[in-house]
Amino acid sequence: MEKVIIFDTTLRDGEQSPGFSMNIPEKLRMAKQLEKLGVDVIEAGFPAASQGDFDAVKLIADSMKDSQVAALARAQQKDIDSAWESIKNAAFPRIHTFISTSDIHLTHQLRKSRDEVVEMAVAAVKRAKSYTENVEFSAMDATRSDREYLCQVVEAAIDAGAITVNIPDTVGYAIPTEFGELISYIKQKVTNIEKAVISVHCHNDLGLATANSFSALLHGARQVECTINGIGERAGNTSLEEVVMILYTRKDYAHLKTTIDTEEIYNTSKLLTRITGVGVQPNKAIVGANAFAHESGIHTDGLLKDKITYEIMTPESVGLKKSTLVLGKHSGRHALKDDLKKRGYELPDEDLNKVFTRFKELADKKKNLYDEDLETIVAEVVLRAPDNYKLINMNVVSGSFAIPTATVQMEVEGELIKDVGMGDGPVDAAFKTIAKITKTKSTLLKYSVDAITGGTDAQGVVTVRLEEDGREMVGRGAHTDIIMASVLAYINALNRLEYLKQNPIKSSL
Repeated sequence: MEKVIIFDTTLRDGEQSPGFSMNIPEKLRMAKQLEKLGVDVIEAGFPAASQGDFDAVKLIADSMKDSQVAALARAQQKDIDSAWESIKNAAFPRIHTFISTSDIHLTHQLRKSRDEVVEMAVAAVKRAKSYTENVEFSAMDATRSDREYLCQVVEAAIDAGAITVNIPDTVGYAIPTEFGELISYIKQKVTNIEKAVISVHCHNDLGLATANSFSALLHGARQVECTINGIGERAGNTSLEEVVMILYTRKDYAHLKTTIDTEEIYNTSKLLTRITGVGVQPNKAIVGANAFAHESGIHTDGLLKDKITYEIMTPESVGLKKSTLVLGKHSGRHALKDDLKKRGYELPDEDLNKVFTRFKELADKKKNLYDEDLETIVAEVVLRAPDNYKLINMNVVSGSFAIPTATVQMEVEGELIKDVGMGDGPVDAAFKTIAKITKTKSTLLKYSVDAITGGTDAQGVVTVRLEEDGREMVGRGAHTDIIMASVLAYINALNRLEYLKQNPIKSSL
């Protein structure tokens, strides 16, 4: 299989889009992760744009060991000189120079004739070539350019020394079949095209950036310019993770490969969101929160039987640990049964049906169902745990000078027991004393407090999650005294755990 060069422009085209700017340390951190990902070329920035951009490109160029580092430059001598100064110490430097070729840009932006643009392109490539053999030329707005003229400029750039020629869909105008045909046309009409790699740089204004890039690859392009999470000007650029995983998943069709470490894709995506503070939409391909999440009953049923039914790639292949079955109003009985089994509940069909009915009722009312919701349903419908442990009274002493001490009296299976214990705080002291009285050895996994109403006299609701011998159980307690609410929640969870021990038919553990 032929290799596709992955040219990442997250730090240049991606970073210049609104909301995605990064400071120099952040750019370096991102560049190091891109190199770890296995990106062939990192376009580090546009050195002539500002001193800050120059400094960032230089720092990245000085730091990369394996990836090529590209600096962007307009077809102007000062831009090209600045680009070289910023990357000259790179292990593998590349100068990337560009000029527009569409009549729209020539008339309204550059105000140059076609012949003048050809001369500027050639002069720029030659200037860059005097610094390095690794020169890339881009014909900006190529997809709206006259095809014969585009080929004339590309051929002249290759004659001047460009070893990569980029065909950008700068405004996201192209349609996949049309773009593929353009690449084929260039391969046929440019007489020296075999001396250069054809690259593509697509924008997503019509949502076709990845499709256009893939079409170009099928017609002979061998470099794709892309960004992490598809960020970039306006609607963004071709998404790196999408192109890479298309080639990874459909190698049978494309017969192309990359050297990207796909298991670093998710980490790279997450790093970018942490740096910029901008997340990806949940339904984003490959790295979105829902990319490996399933709620539909039909889908989860098939997935539980064999993952290949609804997953064309594994979550592990992009760096995720596992896919997620999301329980909601579209979930079926199979998904619910599997989820309950993982929680330790092996319910007979009669009880499962009761839980499923209650689950559907709640799912119609709530947008999201949480672990506590499910466990409360099971407790209400199936467990109905009797009170083996009952609180009779409690007193807690605590303060800035006193050691937190709890005196607790409980009824344990009909017997009154009283004991005293100390802890790091009043709640800890009470919990430790209760554990001593009940002779339980559970571990506190979660402790949370919520106020039912506002005001200092609000009733507090405490939720605790306990684990013992592989079994987990949630308990809740409400009281205007938060310590009292905590104790009631703790005892509630202990009673539910005890019921599971005494009724193994309700639990697979």
